[in-house]
Amino acid sequence: MLGQMMQRPLLISDILTYGAEMHPKGEIVSARTEGDIHRQTYAETARRVAQLANALKARGVALGDRVATLAWNGYRHFEAYYAISGIGAICHTINPRLSAEQMIYIVNHAEDKILFVDTTFVPILEALKDHLPQNMTYVIMTDRAHMPENSLNALCYEELLDGQPETIDWPEFDENTAAGLCYTSGTTGNPKGALYSNRSTVLHALYVAMALGVSLPQEARILPVVPLFHVNAWGLPYFAPLMGHSLIMPGGALDGPSLWKLMEEERVDSAWGVPTVWMGLMGEIKAQGRKPGSFSHVVVGGSAAPRSMIENFEKMDVDVVHAWGMTEMSPIGTHGTMPKWVKELPFKDMIDKKSMQGRRVFGVDLKIVDEDGNRLPHDGEAAGELFVRGNAIVSGYFKNDDASKGAIDADGWFGTGDVASITPDGFLNIQDRAKDLVKSGGEWISSIDLENAAISHPGIANAAVIAMPHPKWDERPVLVAVAAGEDKPSLEELHSHMEEHFAKWQLPDDVIWVDELPLTATGKVSKLTLRKIMADYKLPDLR
Repeated sequence: MLGQMMQRPLLISDILTYGAEMHPKGEIVSARTEGDIHRQTYAETARRVAQLANALKARGVALGDRVATLAWNGYRHFEAYYAISGIGAICHTINPRLSAEQMIYIVNHAEDKILFVDTTFVPILEALKDHLPQNMTYVIMTDRAHMPENSLNALCYEELLDGQPETIDWPEFDENTAAGLCYTSGTTGNPKGALYSNRSTVLHALYVAMALGVSLPQEARILPVVPLFHVNAWGLPYFAPLMGHSLIMPGGALDGPSLWKLMEEERVDSAWGVPTVWMGLMGEIKAQGRKPGSFSHVVVGGSAAPRSMIENFEKMDVDVVHAWGMTEMSPIGTHGTMPKWVKELPFKDMIDKKSMQGRRVFGVDLKIVDEDGNRLPHDGEAAGELFVRGNAIVSGYFKNDDASKGAIDADGWFGTGDVASITPDGFLNIQDRAKDLVKSGGEWISSIDLENAAISHPGIANAAVIAMPHPKWDERPVLVAVAAGEDKPSLEELHSHMEEHFAKWQLPDDVIWVDELPLTATGKVSKLTLRKIMADYKLPDLR
Protein backbone atom coordinates (compact mmCIF):
# COMPACT_ATOMS: atom_id res chain seq x y z
CA MET A 1 0.00 0.00 0.00
CA LEU A 2 1.32 3.42 -0.96
CA GLY A 3 0.90 6.56 1.08
CA GLN A 4 -1.53 9.24 -0.01
CA MET A 5 0.83 12.17 -0.28
CA MET A 6 1.33 14.78 -2.95
CA GLN A 7 4.23 14.29 -5.33
CA ARG A 8 6.07 17.57 -5.93
CA PRO A 9 9.38 17.62 -7.81
CA LEU A 10 12.49 18.71 -5.92
CA LEU A 11 13.76 21.60 -8.05
CA ILE A 12 16.70 23.97 -7.61
CA SER A 13 14.58 26.99 -8.57
CA ASP A 14 12.48 26.46 -5.43
CA ILE A 15 15.54 27.01 -3.22
CA LEU A 16 16.06 30.57 -4.46
CA THR A 17 12.32 31.30 -4.37
CA TYR A 18 12.27 30.18 -0.74
CA GLY A 19 15.41 32.15 0.16
CA ALA A 20 14.08 35.35 -1.43
CA GLU A 21 10.73 35.02 0.38
CA MET A 22 11.89 33.80 3.79
CA HIS A 23 15.31 35.48 3.99
CA PRO A 24 14.97 38.53 1.72
CA LYS A 25 17.68 40.50 3.55
CA GLY A 26 20.31 37.76 3.37
CA GLU A 27 23.22 39.16 1.39
CA ILE A 28 25.60 38.18 -1.36
CA VAL A 29 28.68 40.38 -0.92
CA SER A 30 31.21 40.09 -3.75
CA ALA A 31 34.76 41.26 -4.28
CA ARG A 32 34.44 41.95 -8.01
CA THR A 33 37.03 41.70 -10.75
CA GLU A 34 36.17 45.35 -11.41
CA GLY A 35 37.99 46.12 -8.15
CA ASP A 36 35.12 47.08 -5.85
CA ILE A 37 32.73 45.42 -3.38
CA HIS A 38 29.20 44.68 -4.60
CA ARG A 39 26.17 43.93 -2.42
CA GLN A 40 22.74 42.57 -3.14
CA THR A 41 20.06 40.74 -1.17
CA TYR A 42 18.51 37.39 -1.99
CA ALA A 43 15.34 39.24 -3.01
CA GLU A 44 17.34 41.36 -5.47
CA THR A 45 19.21 38.27 -6.63
CA ALA A 46 15.96 36.47 -7.43
CA ARG A 47 14.93 39.30 -9.73
CA ARG A 48 18.26 39.29 -11.56
CA VAL A 49 18.19 35.49 -11.86
CA ALA A 50 14.76 35.79 -13.49
CA GLN A 51 16.21 38.28 -15.98
CA LEU A 52 19.09 35.96 -16.84
CA ALA A 53 16.77 32.96 -17.18
CA ASN A 54 14.52 34.91 -19.53
CA ALA A 55 17.55 36.00 -21.55
CA LEU A 56 18.79 32.42 -21.87
CA LYS A 57 15.38 31.25 -23.05
CA ALA A 58 15.31 34.09 -25.59
CA ARG A 59 18.63 32.83 -26.96
CA GLY A 60 17.18 29.36 -27.45
CA VAL A 61 18.65 27.56 -24.42
CA ALA A 62 16.46 24.51 -23.89
CA LEU A 63 16.03 21.57 -21.53
CA GLY A 64 19.29 19.61 -21.29
CA ASP A 65 21.52 22.19 -23.02
CA ARG A 66 24.91 22.67 -21.41
CA VAL A 67 25.80 26.22 -20.39
CA ALA A 68 29.32 26.66 -19.03
CA THR A 69 30.90 29.06 -16.55
CA LEU A 70 34.54 30.05 -16.14
CA ALA A 71 34.42 32.40 -13.19
CA TRP A 72 35.46 33.27 -9.64
CA ASN A 73 33.13 33.28 -6.65
CA GLY A 74 30.78 36.22 -7.14
CA TYR A 75 27.15 37.21 -7.43
CA ARG A 76 26.99 36.84 -11.21
CA HIS A 77 28.32 33.29 -10.99
CA PHE A 78 25.69 32.58 -8.32
CA GLU A 79 23.01 34.00 -10.64
CA ALA A 80 24.16 31.73 -13.46
CA TYR A 81 23.86 28.69 -11.18
CA TYR A 82 20.15 29.29 -10.64
CA ALA A 83 19.15 30.70 -14.01
CA ILE A 84 20.68 27.83 -15.97
CA SER A 85 19.37 25.00 -13.80
CA GLY A 86 16.06 26.75 -13.21
CA ILE A 87 15.04 26.48 -16.87
CA GLY A 88 16.13 22.84 -17.08
CA ALA A 89 19.54 23.42 -18.64
CA ILE A 90 22.80 22.13 -17.18
CA CYS A 91 25.30 24.42 -15.44
CA HIS A 92 28.78 23.18 -16.41
CA THR A 93 31.34 24.79 -14.11
CA ILE A 94 34.89 24.87 -15.54
CA ASN A 95 37.98 24.98 -13.36
CA PRO A 96 40.28 27.73 -14.73
CA ARG A 97 43.31 25.94 -13.30
CA LEU A 98 42.91 23.00 -15.67
CA SER A 99 45.51 22.54 -18.37
CA ALA A 100 44.69 23.77 -21.87
CA GLU A 101 44.37 20.16 -23.02
CA GLN A 102 41.91 19.31 -20.26
CA MET A 103 39.84 22.45 -20.78
CA ILE A 104 39.56 21.82 -24.51
CA TYR A 105 38.54 18.24 -23.80
CA ILE A 106 35.78 19.00 -21.31
CA VAL A 107 34.20 21.89 -23.25
CA ASN A 108 33.98 19.72 -26.36
CA HIS A 109 32.95 16.62 -24.43
CA ALA A 110 30.17 18.55 -22.67
CA GLU A 111 29.11 20.20 -25.97
CA ASP A 112 28.63 23.54 -24.26
CA LYS A 113 26.34 26.01 -26.04
CA ILE A 114 27.11 29.20 -24.10
CA LEU A 115 30.11 30.03 -21.93
CA PHE A 116 30.00 32.73 -19.22
CA VAL A 117 33.46 34.06 -18.37
CA ASP A 118 34.91 36.49 -15.82
CA THR A 119 37.15 39.24 -17.22
CA THR A 120 40.19 37.56 -15.64
CA PHE A 121 39.85 34.48 -17.80
CA VAL A 122 39.09 36.04 -21.19
CA PRO A 123 42.73 35.57 -22.35
CA ILE A 124 42.47 31.83 -21.61
CA LEU A 125 39.51 31.47 -23.94
CA GLU A 126 41.06 33.66 -26.62
CA ALA A 127 44.04 31.30 -26.69
CA LEU A 128 41.79 28.22 -26.92
CA LYS A 129 38.89 29.43 -29.07
CA ASP A 130 40.08 27.73 -32.25
CA HIS A 131 39.84 24.39 -30.41
CA LEU A 132 36.40 25.03 -28.89
CA PRO A 133 32.98 24.62 -30.55
CA GLN A 134 32.79 27.17 -33.37
CA ASN A 135 29.14 28.03 -32.68
CA MET A 136 29.86 28.86 -29.03
CA THR A 137 28.36 32.06 -27.60
CA TYR A 138 30.61 33.83 -25.07
CA VAL A 139 29.30 36.16 -22.37
CA ILE A 140 31.74 38.29 -20.37
CA MET A 141 30.49 38.75 -16.80
CA THR A 142 30.73 42.51 -16.41
CA ASP A 143 29.05 45.76 -17.47
CA ARG A 144 29.74 47.77 -20.60
CA ALA A 145 32.09 50.20 -18.81
CA HIS A 146 34.42 47.34 -17.85
CA MET A 147 34.01 45.25 -20.99
CA PRO A 148 37.51 44.26 -22.17
CA GLU A 149 38.58 44.24 -25.79
CA ASN A 150 38.38 40.65 -26.97
CA SER A 151 38.45 38.43 -30.02
CA LEU A 152 35.55 36.27 -28.84
CA ASN A 153 32.77 38.42 -30.30
CA ALA A 154 31.43 38.21 -26.76
CA LEU A 155 28.20 39.55 -25.30
CA CYS A 156 28.12 41.75 -22.20
CA TYR A 157 26.48 40.12 -19.15
CA GLU A 158 24.67 43.22 -17.89
CA GLU A 159 23.42 44.07 -21.40
CA LEU A 160 22.12 40.51 -21.68
CA LEU A 161 19.94 41.17 -18.63
CA ASP A 162 18.80 44.66 -19.66
CA GLY A 163 15.12 44.84 -20.54
CA GLN A 164 14.33 41.29 -19.46
CA PRO A 165 11.40 40.72 -17.07
CA GLU A 166 12.29 40.50 -13.37
CA THR A 167 9.78 37.70 -12.82
CA ILE A 168 9.49 34.22 -14.27
CA ASP A 169 7.17 31.27 -13.91
CA TRP A 170 9.79 28.60 -13.30
CA PRO A 171 9.05 25.52 -15.39
CA GLU A 172 8.27 22.22 -13.72
CA PHE A 173 9.95 19.07 -14.94
CA ASP A 174 11.06 15.71 -13.62
CA GLU A 175 13.21 16.20 -10.52
CA ASN A 176 15.76 13.79 -11.97
CA THR A 177 16.46 16.27 -14.80
CA ALA A 178 20.18 17.01 -14.99
CA ALA A 179 21.15 20.33 -13.40
CA GLY A 180 24.93 20.54 -13.00
CA LEU A 181 28.06 19.08 -14.53
CA CYS A 182 31.49 19.02 -12.89
CA TYR A 183 34.53 17.19 -14.20
CA THR A 184 37.18 15.57 -12.03
CA SER A 185 40.63 17.08 -12.37
CA GLY A 186 41.79 14.11 -14.42
CA THR A 187 44.88 12.92 -12.53
CA THR A 188 44.76 9.78 -14.68
CA GLY A 189 43.41 9.93 -18.23
CA ASN A 190 40.82 12.46 -19.35
CA PRO A 191 38.63 14.22 -16.77
CA LYS A 192 35.39 12.43 -15.97
CA GLY A 193 32.06 14.23 -15.67
CA ALA A 194 29.76 14.00 -12.65
CA LEU A 195 26.24 14.90 -13.81
CA TYR A 196 24.10 16.12 -10.91
CA SER A 197 20.30 16.24 -10.96
CA ASN A 198 17.84 18.72 -9.47
CA ARG A 199 16.81 16.05 -6.97
CA SER A 200 20.35 15.18 -5.91
CA THR A 201 21.29 18.85 -5.53
CA VAL A 202 18.29 19.72 -3.37
CA LEU A 203 18.80 16.65 -1.18
CA HIS A 204 22.50 17.43 -0.81
CA ALA A 205 21.63 20.98 0.29
CA LEU A 206 19.32 19.55 2.95
CA TYR A 207 22.00 17.08 4.08
CA VAL A 208 24.51 19.91 4.47
CA ALA A 209 22.00 22.02 6.36
CA MET A 210 21.40 19.18 8.81
CA ALA A 211 25.08 18.36 9.28
CA LEU A 212 26.71 21.79 9.33
CA GLY A 213 23.88 24.23 9.96
CA VAL A 214 23.59 23.30 13.63
CA SER A 215 27.12 24.58 14.36
CA LEU A 216 26.63 27.99 12.73
CA PRO A 217 25.19 31.19 14.18
CA GLN A 218 21.73 32.17 12.99
CA GLU A 219 21.98 34.10 9.73
CA ALA A 220 25.73 33.44 9.63
CA ARG A 221 28.03 35.28 7.25
CA ILE A 222 29.97 32.62 5.35
CA LEU A 223 33.10 33.03 3.23
CA PRO A 224 33.23 30.33 0.52
CA VAL A 225 36.88 30.13 -0.46
CA VAL A 226 36.05 26.74 -1.93
CA PRO A 227 35.31 27.76 -5.54
CA LEU A 228 31.98 27.81 -7.30
CA PHE A 229 33.86 26.43 -10.31
CA HIS A 230 34.38 23.09 -8.56
CA VAL A 231 31.79 20.78 -6.95
CA ASN A 232 29.18 23.45 -6.30
CA ALA A 233 31.36 25.19 -3.67
CA TRP A 234 30.55 22.24 -1.38
CA GLY A 235 26.82 22.97 -1.70
CA LEU A 236 27.02 26.49 -0.24
CA PRO A 237 25.11 28.25 -3.07
CA TYR A 238 22.14 26.00 -2.29
CA PHE A 239 22.53 25.58 1.47
CA ALA A 240 22.91 29.29 2.31
CA PRO A 241 19.60 30.59 0.85
CA LEU A 242 17.70 27.83 2.65
CA MET A 243 19.17 28.90 6.00
CA GLY A 244 19.26 32.66 5.41
CA HIS A 245 23.05 32.79 5.64
CA SER A 246 24.88 35.56 3.78
CA LEU A 247 27.65 34.67 1.34
CA ILE A 248 30.82 36.78 1.28
CA MET A 249 32.37 36.05 -2.12
CA PRO A 250 36.15 36.65 -2.30
CA GLY A 251 36.56 36.72 -6.08
CA GLY A 252 40.13 35.95 -7.14
CA ALA A 253 41.95 37.41 -4.11
CA LEU A 254 42.65 34.26 -2.10
CA ASP A 255 45.93 35.16 -0.42
CA GLY A 256 46.12 35.39 3.37
CA PRO A 257 46.17 39.22 3.69
CA SER A 258 43.24 39.69 1.27
CA LEU A 259 41.13 37.05 3.00
CA TRP A 260 41.92 38.44 6.47
CA LYS A 261 40.90 41.96 5.40
CA LEU A 262 37.65 40.80 3.78
CA MET A 263 36.75 38.61 6.77
CA GLU A 264 37.43 41.47 9.16
CA GLU A 265 35.48 44.09 7.21
CA GLU A 266 32.52 41.84 6.42
CA ARG A 267 32.27 40.24 9.86
CA VAL A 268 32.66 36.70 8.54
CA ASP A 269 31.58 34.02 11.02
CA SER A 270 32.49 30.92 9.01
CA ALA A 271 34.95 30.19 6.20
CA TRP A 272 35.10 27.08 3.98
CA GLY A 273 38.10 25.89 1.97
CA VAL A 274 41.12 23.62 1.51
CA PRO A 275 44.10 23.41 3.91
CA THR A 276 46.51 25.29 1.63
CA VAL A 277 44.28 28.37 1.84
CA TRP A 278 44.13 28.24 5.63
CA MET A 279 47.91 28.01 5.84
CA GLY A 280 48.03 31.41 4.13
CA LEU A 281 45.35 32.85 6.41
CA MET A 282 47.14 31.50 9.49
CA GLY A 283 50.27 33.33 8.43
CA GLU A 284 48.35 36.61 8.22
CA ILE A 285 46.70 35.97 11.60
CA LYS A 286 50.17 35.69 13.09
CA ALA A 287 51.25 38.88 11.33
CA GLN A 288 48.19 40.76 12.57
CA GLY A 289 48.43 39.33 16.05
CA ARG A 290 44.79 38.26 16.07
CA LYS A 291 42.12 36.48 14.05
CA PRO A 292 39.42 38.43 12.17
CA GLY A 293 36.93 39.69 14.74
CA SER A 294 33.87 37.50 14.09
CA PHE A 295 35.71 34.42 12.81
CA SER A 296 34.57 31.43 14.89
CA HIS A 297 34.04 28.51 12.51
CA VAL A 298 36.05 26.93 9.68
CA VAL A 299 35.21 24.00 7.41
CA VAL A 300 38.30 22.22 6.08
CA GLY A 301 38.13 19.68 3.26
CA GLY A 302 39.59 18.79 -0.11
CA SER A 303 42.57 17.11 1.57
CA ALA A 304 43.39 16.10 5.12
CA ALA A 305 43.78 18.97 7.59
CA PRO A 306 47.11 18.80 9.44
CA ARG A 307 46.65 18.18 13.16
CA SER A 308 48.76 21.25 13.95
CA MET A 309 46.37 23.42 11.91
CA ILE A 310 43.37 22.08 13.80
CA GLU A 311 45.11 22.70 17.14
CA ASN A 312 46.06 26.27 16.21
CA PHE A 313 42.54 27.19 15.12
CA GLU A 314 40.96 25.60 18.18
CA LYS A 315 43.35 27.48 20.50
CA MET A 316 42.05 30.74 19.05
CA ASP A 317 38.41 29.64 19.59
CA VAL A 318 37.72 28.76 15.97
CA ASP A 319 35.63 25.59 15.74
CA VAL A 320 37.23 23.32 13.13
CA VAL A 321 34.83 21.13 11.13
CA HIS A 322 36.85 18.55 9.21
CA ALA A 323 34.84 17.24 6.25
CA TRP A 324 35.40 14.75 3.45
CA GLY A 325 33.82 14.12 0.09
CA MET A 326 34.40 13.83 -3.64
CA THR A 327 33.28 15.40 -6.91
CA GLU A 328 31.22 12.27 -7.45
CA MET A 329 29.39 12.82 -4.13
CA SER A 330 28.08 16.37 -4.77
CA PRO A 331 30.53 16.49 -2.76
CA ILE A 332 30.06 16.22 1.03
CA GLY A 333 30.02 12.70 2.48
CA THR A 334 31.13 13.19 6.09
CA HIS A 335 31.22 16.14 8.48
CA GLY A 336 33.08 17.03 11.66
CA THR A 337 30.36 18.83 13.59
CA MET A 338 31.02 17.34 17.00
CA PRO A 339 28.47 16.00 19.48
CA LYS A 340 28.51 17.36 23.01
CA TRP A 341 30.42 14.39 24.44
CA VAL A 342 33.38 15.04 22.12
CA LYS A 343 33.50 18.74 23.02
CA GLU A 344 33.73 17.76 26.68
CA LEU A 345 36.80 15.54 26.15
CA PRO A 346 40.30 16.69 27.19
CA PHE A 347 41.83 18.91 24.48
CA LYS A 348 44.16 16.20 23.09
CA ASP A 349 41.36 13.64 22.86
CA MET A 350 39.06 16.17 21.20
CA ILE A 351 41.75 16.95 18.61
CA ASP A 352 42.10 13.19 17.99
CA LYS A 353 38.45 13.15 16.96
CA LYS A 354 38.64 16.37 14.95
CA SER A 355 41.67 15.06 13.06
CA MET A 356 39.50 12.32 11.58
CA GLN A 357 37.21 13.09 8.66
CA GLY A 358 34.04 13.14 10.76
CA ARG A 359 30.87 11.10 10.61
CA ARG A 360 28.63 10.40 7.64
CA VAL A 361 25.91 12.86 6.72
CA PHE A 362 22.36 11.56 6.51
CA GLY A 363 21.80 10.05 3.06
CA VAL A 364 25.34 8.68 2.68
CA ASP A 365 26.22 5.08 3.53
CA LEU A 366 29.82 3.93 4.03
CA LYS A 367 31.52 0.55 3.81
CA ILE A 368 35.12 -0.63 3.74
CA VAL A 369 36.21 -3.81 1.96
CA ASP A 370 39.35 -5.93 1.68
CA GLU A 371 41.15 -6.78 -1.57
CA ASP A 372 38.61 -9.56 -2.27
CA GLY A 373 35.62 -7.25 -1.79
CA ASN A 374 34.66 -8.64 1.62
CA ARG A 375 33.15 -6.13 4.04
CA LEU A 376 35.32 -5.19 7.00
CA PRO A 377 34.11 -4.28 10.49
CA HIS A 378 33.75 -0.68 11.66
CA ASP A 379 36.00 -1.28 14.64
CA GLY A 380 38.53 1.49 14.09
CA GLU A 381 41.24 -1.09 13.39
CA ALA A 382 40.38 -2.77 10.08
CA ALA A 383 41.33 -0.70 7.03
CA GLY A 384 40.17 -1.21 3.48
CA GLU A 385 38.96 0.57 0.37
CA LEU A 386 36.09 2.94 1.08
CA PHE A 387 32.85 2.59 -0.88
CA VAL A 388 29.84 4.92 -0.67
CA ARG A 389 26.24 5.04 -1.80
CA GLY A 390 23.45 7.58 -1.54
CA ASN A 391 20.97 9.82 -3.36
CA ALA A 392 23.58 12.51 -4.13
CA ILE A 393 26.29 10.10 -5.38
CA VAL A 394 26.88 9.34 -9.05
CA SER A 395 25.71 6.07 -10.58
CA GLY A 396 28.17 6.53 -13.45
CA TYR A 397 30.07 9.14 -15.44
CA PHE A 398 28.71 11.47 -18.12
CA LYS A 399 29.15 9.92 -21.59
CA ASN A 400 31.85 7.55 -20.32
CA ASP A 401 30.67 3.94 -20.15
CA ASP A 402 34.14 2.47 -19.57
CA ALA A 403 34.81 4.64 -16.52
CA SER A 404 31.29 4.02 -15.23
CA LYS A 405 31.73 0.25 -15.30
CA GLY A 406 34.88 0.44 -13.23
CA ALA A 407 33.45 2.85 -10.66
CA ILE A 408 30.48 0.89 -9.30
CA ASP A 409 30.65 -2.50 -7.61
CA ALA A 410 28.21 -5.38 -8.07
CA ASP A 411 26.00 -4.09 -5.25
CA GLY A 412 25.77 -0.55 -6.62
CA TRP A 413 28.35 1.13 -4.36
CA PHE A 414 30.81 3.73 -5.68
CA GLY A 415 34.51 2.99 -5.09
CA THR A 416 36.31 6.08 -3.78
CA GLY A 417 39.90 4.87 -4.13
CA ASP A 418 40.55 5.90 -0.52
CA VAL A 419 41.88 3.55 2.14
CA ALA A 420 40.06 4.10 5.43
CA SER A 421 38.92 2.74 8.75
CA ILE A 422 35.68 3.55 10.57
CA THR A 423 35.35 3.63 14.34
CA PRO A 424 32.47 2.00 16.25
CA ASP A 425 31.04 5.48 16.92
CA GLY A 426 31.04 6.29 13.20
CA PHE A 427 34.18 8.40 12.70
CA LEU A 428 35.83 8.02 9.31
CA ASN A 429 39.62 7.96 9.25
CA ILE A 430 41.03 8.35 5.72
CA GLN A 431 44.48 6.78 5.86
CA ASP A 432 45.49 7.56 2.30
CA ARG A 433 44.59 7.42 -1.33
CA ALA A 434 45.27 3.83 -2.37
CA LYS A 435 47.77 5.07 -4.96
CA ASP A 436 49.59 7.26 -2.39
CA LEU A 437 50.27 4.61 0.25
CA VAL A 438 53.93 3.65 0.64
CA LYS A 439 54.47 -0.13 0.66
CA SER A 440 57.76 -0.84 2.37
CA GLY A 441 58.87 -4.40 3.12
CA GLY A 442 55.31 -5.62 2.67
CA GLU A 443 53.93 -3.11 5.20
CA TRP A 444 51.86 -0.02 4.44
CA ILE A 445 52.91 3.47 5.53
CA SER A 446 50.38 6.34 5.39
CA SER A 447 51.73 9.36 3.54
CA ILE A 448 49.02 11.50 5.15
CA ASP A 449 50.15 10.63 8.68
CA LEU A 450 53.78 11.40 7.84
CA GLU A 451 52.82 14.70 6.22
CA ASN A 452 50.75 15.82 9.20
CA ALA A 453 53.58 14.99 11.60
CA ALA A 454 56.12 16.86 9.47
CA ILE A 455 53.94 19.96 9.08
CA SER A 456 53.62 20.19 12.86
CA HIS A 457 57.35 21.05 12.98
CA PRO A 458 57.73 24.86 13.21
CA GLY A 459 60.41 24.82 10.50
CA ILE A 460 58.06 23.39 7.86
CA ALA A 461 55.37 25.41 6.06
CA ASN A 462 54.05 22.59 3.87
CA ALA A 463 55.05 19.05 2.98
CA ALA A 464 54.22 16.01 0.91
CA VAL A 465 55.39 12.40 1.14
CA ILE A 466 55.84 10.23 -1.93
CA ALA A 467 57.01 6.68 -2.40
CA MET A 468 60.32 6.11 -4.15
CA PRO A 469 61.32 2.68 -5.51
CA HIS A 470 63.82 0.58 -3.57
CA PRO A 471 65.27 -2.80 -4.69
CA LYS A 472 65.06 -4.39 -1.24
CA TRP A 473 62.09 -2.69 0.46
CA ASP A 474 59.98 -2.15 -2.68
CA GLU A 475 59.29 1.50 -1.73
CA ARG A 476 60.55 4.02 0.81
CA PRO A 477 58.99 7.35 1.87
CA VAL A 478 60.63 10.65 0.94
CA LEU A 479 59.55 13.99 2.40
CA VAL A 480 59.30 16.94 0.00
CA ALA A 481 59.02 20.11 2.07
CA VAL A 482 58.69 23.90 1.96
CA ALA A 483 60.64 25.65 4.72
CA ALA A 484 58.85 28.08 7.02
CA GLY A 485 61.96 30.30 7.21
CA GLU A 486 65.63 30.41 6.31
CA ASP A 487 66.65 27.67 8.76
CA LYS A 488 65.80 24.23 7.43
CA PRO A 489 65.62 21.40 9.99
CA SER A 490 67.86 18.43 9.29
CA LEU A 491 66.52 14.96 8.55
CA GLU A 492 67.72 13.85 11.99
CA GLU A 493 65.86 16.71 13.65
CA LEU A 494 62.70 15.80 11.76
CA HIS A 495 63.06 12.15 12.75
CA SER A 496 63.37 13.22 16.38
CA HIS A 497 60.24 15.34 16.04
CA MET A 498 58.21 12.57 14.37
CA GLU A 499 59.44 9.41 16.06
CA GLU A 500 56.93 9.62 18.91
CA HIS A 501 54.21 8.63 16.44
CA PHE A 502 56.07 6.22 14.14
CA ALA A 503 58.30 3.19 14.19
CA LYS A 504 61.81 3.92 12.97
CA TRP A 505 61.29 2.02 9.71
CA GLN A 506 58.25 4.20 8.88
CA LEU A 507 60.16 7.50 8.98
CA PRO A 508 61.17 9.16 5.69
CA ASP A 509 64.57 8.25 4.24
CA ASP A 510 65.25 11.75 2.96
CA VAL A 511 63.95 15.33 2.91
CA ILE A 512 64.00 17.36 -0.30
CA TRP A 513 63.55 21.13 0.04
CA VAL A 514 61.55 23.04 -2.59
CA ASP A 515 60.32 26.63 -2.87
CA GLU A 516 56.74 25.49 -3.39
CA LEU A 517 54.74 22.33 -3.88
CA PRO A 518 52.86 21.79 -7.15
CA LEU A 519 49.10 22.00 -6.73
CA THR A 520 46.27 20.34 -8.62
CA ALA A 521 43.48 22.34 -10.20
CA THR A 522 41.52 22.00 -6.94
CA GLY A 523 44.27 23.26 -4.65
CA LYS A 524 45.58 19.91 -3.43
CA VAL A 525 49.24 18.92 -3.60
CA SER A 526 49.80 17.19 -6.95
CA LYS A 527 51.69 14.01 -6.17
CA LEU A 528 51.45 13.06 -9.83
CA THR A 529 53.52 16.13 -10.68
CA LEU A 530 55.89 15.48 -7.78
CA ARG A 531 56.55 11.96 -9.01
CA LYS A 532 57.42 13.34 -12.45
CA ILE A 533 59.75 15.93 -10.91
CA MET A 534 61.41 13.20 -8.84
CA ALA A 535 61.67 10.71 -11.70
CA ASP A 536 65.51 10.74 -11.64
CA TYR A 537 65.84 10.87 -7.86
CA LYS A 538 67.75 8.13 -6.03
CA LEU A 539 67.42 7.29 -2.34
CA PRO A 540 70.52 8.02 -0.19
CA ASP A 541 71.56 4.38 0.17
CA LEU A 542 71.31 3.86 -3.61
CA ARG A 543 73.48 6.78 -4.70
